[in-house]
Amino acid sequence: QVQLVESGGGLVQAGGSLRLSCSASGSGYSINAMAWYRQTPGKQRELVARITSGGSTNYADSVKGRFTISRDNAQNTIYLQMNSLKPEDTAAYYCNVRASKSWEYVYWGRGTQVTVSS
Repeated sequence: QVQLVESGGGLVQAGGSLRLSCSASGSGYSINAMAWYRQTPGKQRELVARITSGGSTNYADSVKGRFTISRDNAQNTIYLQMNSLKPEDTAAYYCNVRASKSWEYVYWGRGTQVTVSS
């Protein structure tokens, strides 16, 4: 089993910044791609940013140029630096991890709320 610990959500004014972090731990597992998704009530969960173990990244068009995902492989931790936040970025943000141990499994964090006030 892989455990995920998320932190960094909160309330911020439009134009402000927040940084989310997610740490993964699991004995014997290789941590592969890690990502942040977000979801608002009544909508599907959507990919925000993803980073592979090799450092390749991809972003949702809506956050390109404003959000940056980074990774510390030694700590199996990812960070999401969110700048120039907009009210439409308000959502619950979920960490997603693909980890392998003979087989690849997908794990989700519990989520952290980001609220951007106008």
